[in-house]
Amino acid sequence: MSDVRQSASPPAPAEGIARRRGLLFVLSSPSGAGKTTLSRALLTDDPDIAMSVSVTTRAARAGEVDGRDYHFLEVADFERMRDSGDLLEWAPVHGNFYGTPRLPVMDRLALGSDVMFDIDWQGAQQLADKVPTDLVRVFILPPSAAILAERLRKRGLDDEAVVARRLAGASIEIDHWAEYDYVLVNDDFAETLERLKTILAAERLRRARQDGLAGFVAELQRGL
Repeated sequence: MSDVRQSASPPAPAEGIARRRGLLFVLSSPSGAGKTTLSRALLTDDPDIAMSVSVTTRAARAGEVDGRDYHFLEVADFERMRDSGDLLEWAPVHGNFYGTPRLPVMDRLALGSDVMFDIDWQGAQQLADKVPTDLVRVFILPPSAAILAERLRKRGLDDEAVVARRLAGASIEIDHWAEYDYVLVNDDFAETLERLKTILAAERLRRARQDGLAGFVAELQRGL
């Protein structure tokens, strides 16, 4: 197992007025509502945001690669990271543990790089407690309960018992929609993706994230 506590290689910080602190862009939804497909499309279209690679104790699914999709850990290894404070957030989900390594995320934020999270409401709440000013939360809703069930079955990743458990948990997940900054109904993929891009662009321009702005304004005033 690679040491997931080590920082990835974040980009060099921007200079001058362009310098800003990065943001945490959280996407949450019940399983099957489309957040993973949306996040992958946004990553493809936007080179300035990187996906946070979570650690998990669940088994890898077909096609998943350790270190790219998740860091797959034994329960004992996960618990060591959790107990030593190496996780920014963690949660039990459908009988497995998921969490976010702290160091790579905080390094990227400090250097002005945005980080995307595909996590549930429990993880989003923990991030809100620890890094509230850096956080942007988006909740993705399915168009209907029937469409959600159909999407889960069409994926072909889980047996019927797992699908039933995910549907039973969907209502609990949706209960937390009002805790998010933005809520999108994913009834048209292309339109939902464009709305996500609009949210991200606007949040990057918030005054509080422009670390270089105060110096620019002071220099501007000295010249008047």
